[in-house]
Amino acid sequence: MCSSSVRGILSKPSLVPQIAPIVRYNSGDARAGLGRFARRRATIKEQAMAPSQGTAINMGQGALAGAAVLGLGALAYYGAGMSGEMGAVEKSVMWPEYVRQRIRDTYMYFGGSLVATAGTAVAAFRSPVVWNLVSRGGLMAMGVSIAAMIGSSMVARSIPYTPGQLGTKQLAWLAHCAVIGCVIAPICLLGGPILTRAAWYTAGMVGGLSTVAVCAPSDKFLYMGGPLAMGLGVVFCASLGSAFLPPTTAMGAGLYSVAMYGGLILFGAFMLYDTQKIIHKAENHPNYGYGVAPFDPVNASMSIYMDTINIFIRIAQILATGGGR
Repeated sequence: MCSSSVRGILSKPSLVPQIAPIVRYNSGDARAGLGRFARRRATIKEQAMAPSQGTAINMGQGALAGAAVLGLGALAYYGAGMSGEMGAVEKSVMWPEYVRQRIRDTYMYFGGSLVATAGTAVAAFRSPVVWNLVSRGGLMAMGVSIAAMIGSSMVARSIPYTPGQLGTKQLAWLAHCAVIGCVIAPICLLGGPILTRAAWYTAGMVGGLSTVAVCAPSDKFLYMGGPLAMGLGVVFCASLGSAFLPPTTAMGAGLYSVAMYGGLILFGAFMLYDTQKIIHKAENHPNYGYGVAPFDPVNASMSIYMDTINIFIRIAQILATGGGR
């Protein structure tokens, strides 16, 4: 909650307003000076735990609004073909059939991931046994959740993909989606109306960013890998910190703003990067050759899948706290 600081304590009303105004003003300055010397400087801890003034949240909302305007401008600029360079849309007419098939399979797995995750989250929310496990808090539960997500992702990515077959790779992929669904199941407490709005907003944001990525030159956003990785580290640390510091404090509000609004901007940029990365791999991965592994649409889809999940979670939390009004 935002609170305003108390000001003007030294400017008390005078009981004799018509007598010696110069002396009164000078004495007021003296009292103010003594008050400044007598006032103890707040420590760093006291400043961090002081009530939030709302500045961090306002800055986060302003940054998000600026990013939205920039995204709309990029959509209009690249969508109208004003860049003067060929994008993936123009190049698609020259793609061989195997490139189209790779991108088609990637987005089919992407859609399947979202459906599997949503179904698992609802099932976990309605199962008392599973809900008792996934709704636990504390460091241990957080560590187990992070380990389960990373571990299931590594297992799914490490299994070779065999075109045209459903086997161990797809089972590991579904297991990873189920883990993500169980981890985000507590978001169902926000209620159906908020989650429905968040889903529509997420679809609009992901669709718009994907359109920008396919209309822009093919390598326009591929240079952002390094900065995005550094930003991910900052948002991750802010997310961990905001789990222990309430957003009513100055530091807690700053961490919350970075984790929510900064994270939404970050994963929107990741969507641009990962979309163009999928197209780049589909175009340049060898189609044949001795010892060459086939193109893996499952691994390719997992990047935009996690981007979408993170965008959805942040939009839902912002709507739940009234930040999307």
